[in-house]
Amino acid sequence: QDTSARPARARPPSSPPPASRRRRIPSRKSMGGCCACWGGGDKDDGKEAFKKESVASLPVKNRGCTDWPCIGILLAAQVIFIINTIMGFANGDPTKLYKPRDYQGAYCGVDANWNDGPVTTNMPKLSYTMNVTSAVDMIMKQMLCSDFAQTAFLEGSPNQGIGPLLATAAAKAEYRCDCCIDPCDKCTASFALGPGMSSGAGLGATISARMSDLTNPSSAANLFSPNGANGDFFSAQSFWDEATKYFNQVCLPDCNTNFANMNSTGTPRNYTYVPSADDDLHNEWQVLLGASDNVFLSPLKATIDSVFTFRALPPEVCPYNASECVPMPGLEFKEVVEGASYCSFEMGAEVADAVGSFAASAMSSTAGSAIAEGATTSFGDLFGDFMASIDTYFVIAVFSFVIGIIFLVLLRLFLPICVWFAVTCTILMFVVGGGLCFVRSGQCQGAGLFESGQQQMVAVVVTAQVAATNTFSGNGTGAVSEALTGDGADYRGVQHYTINGIPCAKWDEQTALPQFNSSNFPESDLRDNYCRNPYAPGATYKNSRIWCVTTDPQVRWEVCSPVGVIQPACEKGYEVKSEQMREALKYGSYIIWGLGGLWFLIILCLINRIKLAIALNQVAAEFLAHNPLMLLVPVFQGVVVILWSLAWVASVSFLLSQVPDDYTPMGYYATYAEAYGTASACAFWDTSEGCQGVPGACTDKWPTGSVYKDSTCEMVDGVAQCWRCSPPRYVLDWRFAISFFVFLWNNAFLVALGQILVAMGCALWFFSAQKGKERVFLSAVRTVFRYHIGSVALGSFIVAVVQFIRYLMKYFEKQAAAQKNRIMVLVLKVVQCCIWCFEKCIKFLNKNAYIQIAINGKWFCPAAKKAFWLIMRNALRFGTAAMLGSMITLVGYASITTGTAVVGYFLVQAMHPEVSPVMPVVCFAIMGSIVSKIFMTVFHLASDTSMQCFLIVEETKSDYDVVPGCLKSFLDKHTKKNDDED
Repeated sequence: QDTSARPARARPPSSPPPASRRRRIPSRKSMGGCCACWGGGDKDDGKEAFKKESVASLPVKNRGCTDWPCIGILLAAQVIFIINTIMGFANGDPTKLYKPRDYQGAYCGVDANWNDGPVTTNMPKLSYTMNVTSAVDMIMKQMLCSDFAQTAFLEGSPNQGIGPLLATAAAKAEYRCDCCIDPCDKCTASFALGPGMSSGAGLGATISARMSDLTNPSSAANLFSPNGANGDFFSAQSFWDEATKYFNQVCLPDCNTNFANMNSTGTPRNYTYVPSADDDLHNEWQVLLGASDNVFLSPLKATIDSVFTFRALPPEVCPYNASECVPMPGLEFKEVVEGASYCSFEMGAEVADAVGSFAASAMSSTAGSAIAEGATTSFGDLFGDFMASIDTYFVIAVFSFVIGIIFLVLLRLFLPICVWFAVTCTILMFVVGGGLCFVRSGQCQGAGLFESGQQQMVAVVVTAQVAATNTFSGNGTGAVSEALTGDGADYRGVQHYTINGIPCAKWDEQTALPQFNSSNFPESDLRDNYCRNPYAPGATYKNSRIWCVTTDPQVRWEVCSPVGVIQPACEKGYEVKSEQMREALKYGSYIIWGLGGLWFLIILCLINRIKLAIALNQVAAEFLAHNPLMLLVPVFQGVVVILWSLAWVASVSFLLSQVPDDYTPMGYYATYAEAYGTASACAFWDTSEGCQGVPGACTDKWPTGSVYKDSTCEMVDGVAQCWRCSPPRYVLDWRFAISFFVFLWNNAFLVALGQILVAMGCALWFFSAQKGKERVFLSAVRTVFRYHIGSVALGSFIVAVVQFIRYLMKYFEKQAAAQKNRIMVLVLKVVQCCIWCFEKCIKFLNKNAYIQIAINGKWFCPAAKKAFWLIMRNALRFGTAAMLGSMITLVGYASITTGTAVVGYFLVQAMHPEVSPVMPVVCFAIMGSIVSKIFMTVFHLASDTSMQCFLIVEETKSDYDVVPGCLKSFLDKHTKKNDDED
């Protein structure tokens, strides 16, 4: 149809609209301010609503302030946030979120710690001392459970008139169990105590030699030597793999605090080892200490009195009990990097000389890895890494903007290719996904997934290739049978490819295995190059499958599968053991392929709508090309988001760090399970007795603290209670909730502001008769800030409320998990999923409401209602555009976020090598995600706005001349269709 013959309906830009169409926005005073939604506005929100508009008058020029009461509420929220933050400055200490913490949760370098913890004012470094209880444990058991000790405890020395140390049968039975002499629940095997333990003299010499390596710094070389008295215990890989078990994390003045400080600083002190009060052999140790000295027991008592005393660091440099201040001989510590608060392992010179520098380096590396893996990483630790590397945040912000702009430029150039590539990828996902499931269902044990897939693909291709020939072969008698039984000796089919697709050679012409020919095996039907299984009757060595000699000189022969057999039986079993699971995978692959076929048909049916979506995206690209200043919108948003995020993080750190003194229990507990709790090993739906986890006294609420074993125990009714709680680094209270809600609202406000600015600019450009000549950026900014900030505040408030409720459910989920309530955890996960879906719907409707506000100047709720009915009338078009837009947006998110995170990783490694890159990179990825969403909003909003503008023109059937060129063909088709219907 020749559109040039149609009379122009658009008036010159300078002429005013006729009085009949000159409209003023009705007063909203009766609507109840920003809370009035669906009750006001136009009554005819159906299709007729658009017929009242003249395209020449759009976007509406005569506007009024919309949803203005919400501006006051937004400002009030900012005031409340500021007051809340100022109140948090009084008691907050953000350094607690990243300062090092010792084994009991005390902070290094602070004047006072929780629950009368150690004063670490001048101890800023987190270093390590020997965990004497763990290091001496096996030596103590070797002494108390030796043959000589067993005699002393159970029998005594009747010849010398000395009775046993344990008088009752119950005490003797308990001792035998504690030493694993008899099988009991405490033990899995008897102790390996070593030779020379039957005499007092031999026992004393062995224990003295082993303890000397631990207590005498000059014997450090022997301690880590396999030839020393302790054998390979302290040099074995298992010891260093469990380094966290044998060392205490303590706060010290510097990393080099060791034996040299004992004589130069402070008051020297000693520590005499005593088994922990909850140790199984603690009572036996006390019995031995309290026993009368005599000739028989003197070797044992002399050993205890002389070799179990350690030199400890002075209290001036180690503000803990002496038991936690014993340095490990032969070990030195250094800062991870210069100036860091954390220390790492380093072997002393004498140890390196004794065991070799390579072995010493390996021990240090293994111990450092074990400590790093065993350290409890909490939100506060990660938050501290972020705070320590905060300067890189500003640099990465610039890179994130650059990456976003580059992506938008490339997207404009390669948009059609990108769209069709994305559509093709979705189809390939179904094909590949179904193929992987199918291959996995028939994967033989020991075969790789790729190998199995190749063989099955070959079988499919060969089946298709041979099918036609197979149907008309056999001298015209019909299809040749591919049946076989057993090992395939009776197979007479026409397969002539191996399982890997190698062509077979003719039996009578091949030279690789010349003995296999039709003359030697006349009963095997060795004709042409068909696969067979020839062997002589009674042969011992024969194949269990059909095979053939190949034409590949590198592969003399290979087995075959009959034509049509895609997944032959696996003689050695399947990789997926369960037959039900294999069947599920196979039928699952059919379902996936079926869905893929259905998707392909849908694509064919929606081909015109896909072309329309591509055209709309091309219009969006043209809009950005004509109005490059619109890219300042995401830049402005990004700068504000980053500055606001930094300000919020700095302010909320004061609130997070205020852990109340009564948040964590201060008492003692008898067992680790009582303090930490127990998890359930049953399925989540199993709520029977014995399947319920038990919350610990220290971990029964979230955020949770940690658990540690104190060197001093409390005796309650004869039971030693040694386990205690340490508080978390942070807590979430009502003050944090206020701050977090304002954070969500402001973020949503910034996103919404960008949406309506882009929508306003695109609407002005779309309906302009002089595209590319009129600059719409300043007009859009002026219109939005003058009339529609209240609508932006209302829409973003709704989004923030929904998001806050979803995060609140996440908080309740964490609390339920701390209480070991698995059912409630599952319920809350489902609730969060539902709220997330609702949030997506709200965001989609809000976005389209902002477009309607930009076009028609309505209040938020009437605009949302009008947008809703527009979407309902054009559901397929919106769905197709949303689908393709989501694909393009996903590519943008991935590109910008990944680029930002990668650049950030290398930058933080270069600027702060001492900081773990985990939290900074996570923050960079989050920042990249936010920036990517802002940038993609420009393009996506321009496309969505173009859609609504296009639909208005289409429904009013007027002013086609203002429509961008790539959309006019769709309007011509629509007009022709309507004319044909008329």
